[in-house]
Amino acid sequence: YVSADGEENYPGTLSTRVKYVVNRKNEVRVEYGATTDKDTIVNLTNHTYFNFAGKGNVLDHQLMINAESFTPVSKELIPTGEILEVESTPMDFRNPKTIGAEINEPYEQLSFTGGYDHNYVLNNEGSPLKLAARVVEPTTGRRMDLFTTQPGMQFYSGNFLDGSLIGKGGVAYHKYAGFCLETQHFPDSPNHENFPSTLLRVGEVFNEVTVFAFSIES
Repeated sequence: YVSADGEENYPGTLSTRVKYVVNRKNEVRVEYGATTDKDTIVNLTNHTYFNFAGKGNVLDHQLMINAESFTPVSKELIPTGEILEVESTPMDFRNPKTIGAEINEPYEQLSFTGGYDHNYVLNNEGSPLKLAARVVEPTTGRRMDLFTTQPGMQFYSGNFLDGSLIGKGGVAYHKYAGFCLETQHFPDSPNHENFPSTLLRVGEVFNEVTVFAFSIES
């Protein structure tokens, strides 16, 4: 996709590409690339919904997120610029737990979003392609390991699904019918100097990779 200079008020003609590769290891590899002819802002992600049970909600899915901290939001759902530790909060998924285990806890961040809709600051183990998350659906054993070069990941638990979207077989998607794990740079980064930069300069190439690896747990 080529975004013309001035589109949505962004400077520069931004030439973007996304490449999807399916391999014999049951992996989907997503490769993002972009160049610009003026310094501009770039933050690309993927908004795929998952439900490994194939029906109902995702609250019983076991989730692990490889992150010690997250970026909290205001009542308007805009990042405040803070980076908070997940320890001793319902935001802590360092050890696997069900998505629904603490989703109704009286925690301010959950009340703002009606569930989870937050950017996690991924741990960096020194490898460019790092483990960001792992999900297991206990009744089917379906498992997904998510790897990325990106510094952050938005975990969204489908809080705003209201049944108005009709999917395959005429099924309506209600609250918590699917979840998203969106690898990214942090939201609102241009307004927070302590966040990783989303500035793409002339002559630079934006390159990021995310891998969805699928398997079955016995």
